Amino acid sequence: MTAAAPLLDLPQAPVPTGGAAEWFTGQGGARLRAALFASKDPAKVRGSVVLSPGRTEAIEKYFEVVSDLQARGFVVLVHDWRGQGLSHRMLPDRLKGHAEGTQPFLDDYQALLSTFEFRLPKPWIAMGHSMGGCLTALALGHGEHRFSAAILSAPMFGLNTGGRPKAVTRLLAQAMVLLGRGGDYVLGDPGKPFVSDFANNALTHDQSRFDRAFAQITACPDLALGSPTWSWLKFAFQACDWLAKNEAVTQIRIPVIVLGAGAEALVDNAEQAVVTARMAKGHHQMVEGAFHEILMETDVLRAPFWQAFDALASEVAP
Repeated sequence: MTAAAPLLDLPQAPVPTGGAAEWFTGQGGARLRAALFASKDPAKVRGSVVLSPGRTEAIEKYFEVVSDLQARGFVVLVHDWRGQGLSHRMLPDRLKGHAEGTQPFLDDYQALLSTFEFRLPKPWIAMGHSMGGCLTALALGHGEHRFSAAILSAPMFGLNTGGRPKAVTRLLAQAMVLLGRGGDYVLGDPGKPFVSDFANNALTHDQSRFDRAFAQITACPDLALGSPTWSWLKFAFQACDWLAKNEAVTQIRIPVIVLGAGAEALVDNAEQAVVTARMAKGHHQMVEGAFHEILMETDVLRAPFWQAFDALASEVAP
């Protein structure tokens, strides 16, 4: 039995029609939030999209994307990963972006699909951004077989460590966790829950979409998330290494479209291309000029994503 959960409704970011949020139970009894949205025309449903946001992102940030998908005839399921949005936070300081390995996320994802499975018309398309794209690929590699296709926006298949050697950064994260400091902020920097300086942001060129996300955090500070912890960084390297090396990735047989951001500053596009090439039907393409958050970019820079999605949807959900 699920219970109703809140959704933030703002004039500049209204809750899409036909939608409601619920609590469901993840690994270890964690209370997690998801929201299900009906298609615009229930008589002509093409299938379902399971949308997984990136690190720091909550369901509300994707209301526009949900509406775009509803208009295309899809039922849409969006969720807050553990540790962000209104889902269970693992540390007393809720602003710490924390993780304890990949398995809790994978178990939570299975719990999500099991909770909503009979309300999601087939075929299913997986959609994920950044960390959400990485975890979606991990789930597919670990044998999740209910999807007919996947499309990933700037997935975290490799980390951009800001010029610091990756091998050293990986070892440092492992050492800090072993020393019992996994819950500390990386480099002691709590960061800001949301960078309010549009001129210096590396996420989007679209100020209206940037301002909309800032308004949501301002209206509901519980949605906010700050810098990652050492344990999160260890998890991120662990996830990327698995995708780069494990033979199970080569057994992902569904079409997987990966769109990289040409002006990327947060993930590694080269490693992204390598992992995509390991998938039997993986296809990697660049959105030249785009910052990391392709789906929050200007209309011109969002267009290649939607062109790719429409082509994929025409193939698996005509």
